[in-house]
Amino acid sequence: MAKTAFAVAAHPDDIEMVMAGTLLLLADRGFEIHYLNVANGSMGTQTHSREEIIEIRRAEARSAARSIGAVYHESLVDDLDIFYRSETTRQLCAIMREVAPDILLVQSPCDYMEDHQNAVRLAVTAAFCRGMRNMNSIPSRPPIEKEVTVYHAQPHGNRDPLRQLVRAGIYVDISGVVAQKREMLACHESQKSWLDVSQGMDSYLTTMEDLSRETGELSGRYRYAEGWRRRNHLGFCGPDADPLSEALGDVSHIDEKYERALDRPE
Repeated sequence: MAKTAFAVAAHPDDIEMVMAGTLLLLADRGFEIHYLNVANGSMGTQTHSREEIIEIRRAEARSAARSIGAVYHESLVDDLDIFYRSETTRQLCAIMREVAPDILLVQSPCDYMEDHQNAVRLAVTAAFCRGMRNMNSIPSRPPIEKEVTVYHAQPHGNRDPLRQLVRAGIYVDISGVVAQKREMLACHESQKSWLDVSQGMDSYLTTMEDLSRETGELSGRYRYAEGWRRRNHLGFCGPDADPLSEALGDVSHIDEKYERALDRPE
């Protein structure tokens, strides 16, 4: 039976920015890949109506997911409406139980945008509640008894909200798939002009490559990389569970200094 990886991020194109290379490599290792944006991209425009941009961005995200054979899951809320609340948690819990991932990929718990951070809280709680019989998901789905290991991506720009550099615990070499990652991001055509206007991103695709290159430099080994930090195992999996490193051992390495720092007593 194939193992499953589930990528959950805030907005259409967030997965492509910081997770897509790892997803491509996991798919190549035989993982079943699932793809969900919590928000529908309703605010990502200066020209379209809410209804128009939602349909545009939905089509773009579906195209990106289809390009790597990922199972696409529908978004749950509007942009800037990602809040840590019961209804959204229960909706996401239902999907989590259906997907039953071995690996859950989420964004950084500390990032430049509140939507990103709230999407992390929702996804992590949904995974935590996957086996609770009294957690009534929407729609109702039976609880599952299966371990899941949660990994946090690098924050956008490799910096936290206070501009401090963030180092990963695991670096994945995406040099061989960065062109495919660029093609996935290019599916989100509507965002090129929007980000140029709203955030001064200059070249949308080049920005992604620059960030991947910087992460590669942080790894000390790879030209292009994506970085991951394992979440505390409690409530999710065994203390030594690391299916991402096991699956991608030939194209990843653990930052031992980072790991030792986590284990260092205060």
